[in-house]
Amino acid sequence: MAGIDLNKIAESKSKQSSKGASAGIVALLNKDISFGSKQLSNKKKESFYSELLILLEAGVDIKSAFELIESEQQKKEDKELFAEIRKQVVSGKGISEAMKESGKFSDYEYYSIKIGEKSSQLIQVLQQLRLYFEKSIKQRRQVAGALSYPLIVIVVAFSAVAFMISFVVPAFADIFKRFKSELPPITKFILSLSESFLSYVLIFVLIVLGCWLFYRTNREKEWMRKRVSSVILKIPVIGNLVQLTYLSRFCQSMSLLLSAKVHITEALPLVKKMINYYPIEVSLDTIEKDIMKGMPLNESMAKYSIYPRKMLYLIKVAEEVNQQDKIFSRLSQQYSDEVEHKSGLISTIIEPILIVFLGFMVAFILVAMYLPMFSLTNVMG
Repeated sequence: MAGIDLNKIAESKSKQSSKGASAGIVALLNKDISFGSKQLSNKKKESFYSELLILLEAGVDIKSAFELIESEQQKKEDKELFAEIRKQVVSGKGISEAMKESGKFSDYEYYSIKIGEKSSQLIQVLQQLRLYFEKSIKQRRQVAGALSYPLIVIVVAFSAVAFMISFVVPAFADIFKRFKSELPPITKFILSLSESFLSYVLIFVLIVLGCWLFYRTNREKEWMRKRVSSVILKIPVIGNLVQLTYLSRFCQSMSLLLSAKVHITEALPLVKKMINYYPIEVSLDTIEKDIMKGMPLNESMAKYSIYPRKMLYLIKVAEEVNQQDKIFSRLSQQYSDEVEHKSGLISTIIEPILIVFLGFMVAFILVAMYLPMFSLTNVMG
C-alpha cells in the first residue's frame, strides 16, 4: 500500500486556518501532559479508544458507537464532548476532524485517525492508540509506585526526627540544665539543633519553594529542559528508568505511524511533537535532516547516546529487511517490560536503605540524649 502524504493533509488544513499552524501543534501537544491541560486525560483517552475499537469491530455504526460512548460518560462535560463529536460525524465530517475541532485531543491523535480513515486502517490505528495510552498509564503508575514508597518513608523519617527534636529533646534539655555538668559533643549538637530547629525548617521550606518557583518559571526554556534532563539521566537507577520509559514511548509512536504506512520523514516530526523529552526531541531535529539527505536512520541515531547500541543494531537490521514497524513494536514492548522490572527493583533496593537510615537517625538522637545520663550514673556510682 502506498504511503499517505501527510503534507497534503496539512496543506488542506492550513487553508482553513493559517494562524501559526506549527506553533499551535506544539502548544497542543505540550498540553497533553502539562498541568492544567484542557485535553482529556490519558485514562479517558485510553477508555475512549478501547470502547470505540470494540464497538466498530462488533459491526456497530459510527453514530450508534458514539451514542453508546456518550451514555457511558459520568461527567456532563464529557457527555457534551462526545455528543458534539457524534453530531459532526453524522453531519458528514470525519472522526479525525470532529476530534480536532473539539480541542480535547492532540494533533498526533488527529493525524493518526486521519491516516486510519484515509487508508481504511481505522481499526488498526485505534488499536495502536489504545495500546499507546494503556502503556503510558501503566508506565506512569509503575514509576509513581516505585518512587512513592521511598518518598513516604522519607517523609515519615523526617517527621519522626522533627517530633523528637521539637518535643523530646527540649524535655531532656531541662534535665541537663539542673545538673550543670559537661555534656558530650553529640548531645551539645542535638541541643543546639533543637533550639534553632524551627528556623532551619523555615529556611529549608523557603529554599524548596524558591527552587520550585524558579523551575516553574523557566521549565519551558531550552537551557532548563536540557539541564534538568541531563541531571536526571545521571541519577543512578532513576535516570535509566526515565530513559527506558521515553524510549518505549518513542518506539511505540514510531510503530504506530510506520505500521500505517507513513513515511519515515513524515513520522519523525509527529513523534517529536508527541514525545515531550528534551534529549529525544533534540535528536529528532538532526535525524530528520540526515534522513532527508539519504542517511540511514540507525546511523543518524548513533550520534546520540540516548539511544542504546542494541536498539541501533536492531533498527539497522529492520531497515535492511524493511520491517521497521515490527522492530519498533518489539522494542517498545521490551523497554516497557524493563521499566516494570526496574520499578520493582527500585523499591526492593531503596526499602532496606531507608529503613536503616531511619533507624540510624532515631538511634543517634536517643544516644545523644541518654549518653549524659550514663555518665551521670557512673559519677554518682
